[in-house]
Amino acid sequence: MAAEHGGRGAFAGWLAAAAGVAGLDQLTKAWVLGALDGVVPLLPFLNLVLVHNPGAAFGLLARAGGWQRWLFIVAAAAVAVFIVVWLRRVGAGDRRVSAGLALVLGGAAGNLWDRIARGAVVDFIDLHHGRYHWPAFNVADSAITVGVLVIILASFRGAPERLR
Repeated sequence: MAAEHGGRGAFAGWLAAAAGVAGLDQLTKAWVLGALDGVVPLLPFLNLVLVHNPGAAFGLLARAGGWQRWLFIVAAAAVAVFIVVWLRRVGAGDRRVSAGLALVLGGAAGNLWDRIARGAVVDFIDLHHGRYHWPAFNVADSAITVGVLVIILASFRGAPERLR
């Protein structure tokens, strides 16, 4: 089926894009881990701050005692496999969906690597208004969010006929 939609070239290109997202995520985290000490104000609403998050989004299960690391590793790996299969199926048939999937896959891979290598996800972007702070996040989280939004928006526009 993928051959009908651009074949292996399109699939490989989207995998390369996902790898680029994961690579950028890891580069920014390596920089933060090596250079950041304390809170660095950048703008009136934006700080850089080093946070190690052993939980999920918004710190969910962060204090669960360690077992959650393995749960999130297995879940992220399963989601990555699902996305790769979906991406292979879509191929070049819908560039919007493929781009969204590549963003989600790259973000998931970046955070998965953190969980495996560091035991927690490294977050460092702190958006705030006054004393109200959004939970810290990273490039991978941003890619996942944008990727999901792209997929949702693409679904409203309708899939190409050959994918239905």
